[in-house]
Amino acid sequence: MSYCLAIEGMQPESRKELHKNYHDNYYGYPIHDDNELFGRLILEINQAGLSWETVLKKEESFRKAYDNFNIQQIAAYTEEDRERLLNDPGIIRNKLKVNAAIENAKTIVELQKEFGSFEKWLEHHHPKTLQEWMKLFKKTFKFTGGEIVNEFLMSTGYLKGAHHESCPIHSKVLDQKPFWKEAERK
Repeated sequence: MSYCLAIEGMQPESRKELHKNYHDNYYGYPIHDDNELFGRLILEINQAGLSWETVLKKEESFRKAYDNFNIQQIAAYTEEDRERLLNDPGIIRNKLKVNAAIENAKTIVELQKEFGSFEKWLEHHHPKTLQEWMKLFKKTFKFTGGEIVNEFLMSTGYLKGAHHESCPIHSKVLDQKPFWKEAERK
């Protein structure tokens, strides 16, 4: 079942609105801010093994706990920061996921030095198949399995599939020129 169809059948209403807001305003739209791209990666990593609803409910807490996803700040986190995160009931307190956020921030700082930005690093490697992306992410980042990579890339417009063509949001996403669509034109 597609994400577009799945949110229509959800109950109760609060769950439906939570998913609908994400679906209609964020899912599949290109992100041009490195901190927001990194934030989406953090959220996707934290979703592993849990429902997306759990992550959406905690998004504001994640923003607060992780300094609004500021890559430079997170890359400089100390052991004290790790402990703070592991004790924060507002986020998912998983040691592997917390460590991945900090280590991935350090990696992105290096990618920014080499490519100018995280976005430019992604653009440099675009287009790739999902399998190629998975290999690249596994080599580059911590805690990035196939589903995490797939959802991160679909949700940020690098891979096709966030919305069916019949979904009314599909055309709105196309207006934002997702990377997968630009690659089809070449």
